[in-house]
Amino acid sequence: MIINYTFNNYRSFCDDAEFSMTANAGKVLKRYPDNYSTLPGGLKLLKSAVMVGENAGGKSNFIYSLQFLKSLFQDNSVVKTVSSNINSNAGKDQESFDITFCVENGRIYHYCLTIDSRRIIAESLLYKNEINKKEQSVFEAYWDLETKAYHFEDSGIDEPVRNALRKNAGALGLFTTKLALLGNGYAIEAVNWMNNTLYPVSLTEGSLSVKQPSEQDIRILNDPGYLDIFRMVDYSICGITVDREQPFSKTVISRRRADGTTMDRELQYDSTGVREFFVWAIQIFRVVYENRVVFADEMDRVLNPVLSERVISFINGKTHCGQFIFSTHNVLHLDLKTYMKEQIYFVTKIRDSLNSELYSLSDFPEVRYETTKIYEFYMKGILGGTALE
Repeated sequence: MIINYTFNNYRSFCDDAEFSMTANAGKVLKRYPDNYSTLPGGLKLLKSAVMVGENAGGKSNFIYSLQFLKSLFQDNSVVKTVSSNINSNAGKDQESFDITFCVENGRIYHYCLTIDSRRIIAESLLYKNEINKKEQSVFEAYWDLETKAYHFEDSGIDEPVRNALRKNAGALGLFTTKLALLGNGYAIEAVNWMNNTLYPVSLTEGSLSVKQPSEQDIRILNDPGYLDIFRMVDYSICGITVDREQPFSKTVISRRRADGTTMDRELQYDSTGVREFFVWAIQIFRVVYENRVVFADEMDRVLNPVLSERVISFINGKTHCGQFIFSTHNVLHLDLKTYMKEQIYFVTKIRDSLNSELYSLSDFPEVRYETTKIYEFYMKGILGGTALE
């Protein structure tokens, strides 16, 4: 599960954008017993979060920053910034990513990366076995401008491995992925989490027709648990017949009429909302049944508020160690009956600089659970995240 994530100088974000999934330690936990998971050692992490903001405010860029970070773990290519990702107001070409997460065995990892248009500037991986313990270094590497070489500080790896890492240093791949290939158990766990647990997802109507199915997709689509999720979009649906070659167009959806008879229709001829939710339901399955961390960009752009509420209630109502974070324009999610303040985030674009800013509802101490009408605060521009003149 993700604990914290901070990044800066990425697209519309200039200064540090800080995001946390740590649950409030106060009495408010008793009001929302289903909204968080308790990990070994007592760490409490939120199961879901919603990100609200105006068009072009930066919500998608937040998701893209995670996609970019994950791509560095997947692709063994030269690690450097992409010019189109640099914030023009930052006055520098360095960008940083800092993420803390917990793997299935309870171990907590803290990964930091700073890169510029030429190379890795600094990279480190630390860990601790309990939340209250001191972090231990797996490795800490930085680029020395004077010697024009990489140096390792407080490293927990042997000198022969360091020498192996120095070969072609910065030319291909992250130090973490190289260390994993050399057999370091901590690096292997961290890389596996980034590649197999973190899912920053952005889907559009056009992308569905070209999406290639994976064996994992096919397995999920044939799981009875998937049908339970998919039926949230239309409870007359009673079954699906998955087409292995073209599951996102040729799969047959069966519905039961009031008289008991059934009607079959290929997915490609169904409504836009049904087609999109068919794909999104895979990600919801991953959260609940596979403990994945999914960041979904505007999942509910074609879904009505009732269906969105069903999805969140389903995720919160199940016992799991997955997380679902999604961006939305639907202000009906600004509801303190469903979410803690720590679960509601805003993204707004600062008018003067055009930089994006990310912050939580918990940053507003004047907001009270019992009395504050969040919707009214938001529409009046008090909480930001609206394109007001």
